[in-house]
Amino acid sequence: MDTTKILSPGTEAPDFKLRGPGGANYRLSEHRGECPVLLVFYPFAFSPVCSHQLPDVEKAMARLSSAGVTVYGISVDSYHANAAFARSLGLSFPLLSDWNREVSRAYGTLFEPGNFSWRASFLVDKQGQIAWSEIAEDLDALDQVPSVERALATLVSA
Repeated sequence: MDTTKILSPGTEAPDFKLRGPGGANYRLSEHRGECPVLLVFYPFAFSPVCSHQLPDVEKAMARLSSAGVTVYGISVDSYHANAAFARSLGLSFPLLSDWNREVSRAYGTLFEPGNFSWRASFLVDKQGQIAWSEIAEDLDALDQVPSVERALATLVSA
């Protein structure tokens, strides 16, 4: 993984328009000036570590919501697969389809040889800047899943 391409704090977050539940479009720019957004990139729906990663985010949703944070999961899967995955996990936040890999590429998380997104999270502040980011060096290591706790701590210290 070439971590030099990963967007770092202080960088403007690239806008996107991705399809989510029911084929609805979601744009990052809709939240500019309104609320912070946590972007949770994951490799594939129904994969073992992702099946632990996203429920951990769900467990923190009450605190994220209290802090005014909107959460989006993003993968290269179709929005149909993501919808089924979200239902199977009981997620309350939308999973978005980066089918064309443009958003993963823009955030520096695209693993070109495998054509999927690396496991990473970005907290985008109200002004549209990356406030915090974290990427797993090992896709299969549960202990390297990006920490929602550290994202929340960034909000508190801001």
